[in-house]
Amino acid sequence: MAQQSELEADIAVVGAGLSGLAAARRLVAYGRSVVVLEARDRVGGRLLNEPIGGGAVVEVGGQWVGPTQDRVLAVIDELGLSTYATYDEGDKLFEMNGRIRRYRGEVPRLNPVVLADIAQAQFRLDRMSRTVPLERPWEARNAEQWDRETFASWMHRNVRTAGGRAFCTLVCEAVWAVHPADLSLLHFLFYNASGGGLDRLISTDAGAQKWRVTDGSQRIAERMAEDLGEQVVLSSPVRRIEQHSTGVAVTSDRHRVRAAHVVVALPPTLTNRIAYDPPLPGIRDQLCQRYAQGTVIKTMAVYPEPFWREDGLSGQVTSATGPVKVCFDNSVPGDGRGVLLGFLEGNQARTLGQLPLAERREQVLDCFTRMFGPRAAKPKTYIERSWAEEEWTRGCYGGFLPPGGWTGHGRAIREPVGRVHWAGTETATVWNGYMDGALTAGERAADEALAAR
Repeated sequence: MAQQSELEADIAVVGAGLSGLAAARRLVAYGRSVVVLEARDRVGGRLLNEPIGGGAVVEVGGQWVGPTQDRVLAVIDELGLSTYATYDEGDKLFEMNGRIRRYRGEVPRLNPVVLADIAQAQFRLDRMSRTVPLERPWEARNAEQWDRETFASWMHRNVRTAGGRAFCTLVCEAVWAVHPADLSLLHFLFYNASGGGLDRLISTDAGAQKWRVTDGSQRIAERMAEDLGEQVVLSSPVRRIEQHSTGVAVTSDRHRVRAAHVVVALPPTLTNRIAYDPPLPGIRDQLCQRYAQGTVIKTMAVYPEPFWREDGLSGQVTSATGPVKVCFDNSVPGDGRGVLLGFLEGNQARTLGQLPLAERREQVLDCFTRMFGPRAAKPKTYIERSWAEEEWTRGCYGGFLPPGGWTGHGRAIREPVGRVHWAGTETATVWNGYMDGALTAGERAADEALAAR
C-alpha cells in the first residue's frame, strides 16, 4: 500500500453516493470542513449514467423520481436540473399462463375473481402498513408476529388465487428485487408505509416511476460533487475507522483523515467491510450481517426507433413468465432511437447472472421479441449492469431484512456508535430505498454529527 497522506476535517464522510454527498453539503452549509472518501473512481453510488452516443445517456442504476419525493425534487431544482415524464402513452402488456393481454390504466384485464383477490390483499397490506411506526418498526403492535414470517408465507395464507399470488410475487420482485420467501413481512409493511402504499410504489402515472432526470440521474450526484470540489476524494476505499476520546481517524487506501466525527453513508452490509477500533457493538454488526442487498440485472436494448409505439404500445410490460418480468420504454426524448428496458430481478437475476453474457442477452431479447415482435430481436446495442457484481455495491435496489431482523436488531439501524453516524437510503424513514430517502438520511446523519460536537 502506498504511503497515505494525512488530512484533517471537522467531519469525515464515507461514500459519495447521494446520501454521503447530502451529508457533506449540509455540513458545509453550516460552516464545517469535510472530506468525502469514495471507493469508486466516480460519484453517484447506485446512480450511473451510460452514454449511448449522440450525447444521449441512459441510466444503468437508479433513475426514477415521483410525487411526494419532495426532497429529491427540491434538490433537482436547486441544482438547476430538470425532469421529464416516463413514456406512458398507449397500451401496456401483461403476460400470464402463456397469454399476453393489452390493457390501459394501472390494472390488467384479469378474471374478476383474481382482481378481487388482488384488491383484498392490497387493502389488507396497506391497512397493516399504516400501523407500523416508521421510526421504530420493531415497536409495531404486531411486530413480533409479522417479523416471524416471510411475505411468501403471508401471501400463501391470505391470497387465494394463483393469479393473485403471481401478482404479489411480481410486486415483491419489482420493488425489492427479491423472492417473497426472502423478505420479512414486517420489512414489507415498513417499506410499503415508507413509500406511501403499494399504488405509489408500483405505478407510473402517479407513483415512484413518474419522472426521469434530464441527462440522467447521476447528474444529481455530479452536480452536488462539483459544489464540494476538492473535498470529494475518489478511488479511496475506506478500510479502518478508529475512535478515541476527542475524534476519529478514517483510513483509506490513499489518505488518513482525522476528524471529530464520521458519517458512514454505505449500504449496511458494506459498512461491515470496514474494520472498527473499538469494534462495533454486536447488535450493530449482526444487523448488518442480516441486511442483504437485492439482486437485479438492469438490461437495455437500443433500436433505430421506438417501433412498438407504432403498434400503440407504451413499452410497459409485467410478466409472470419472465425471465424479464418488468419492462419500460426508456427512450431518450429528442434522440430518435428506441430503448427497451428490462429488469432481471430476484431469482431470475441470481440464475441468469451465472450464465455467459451471450446466453443472458439471448434470453432477454427472446422476452422482448415475445412481447414486441421480431423487430425486437436485433437491437443496435445491448447494455446491462449486474449490481451484485459491483464491488462497492454488491446488489440493488436496496437492502432488505429477513424474518427476525427488525425485532432482533433493527434498533441499531440509525443509532450512532460513539462518533460514528450512519447514513444511506436504508436508514431513511420516508422513501426508504429511494433517492429521496438517501438525501434525507444523509442530512439527518449530518445534523446528528453537528449536534454531537
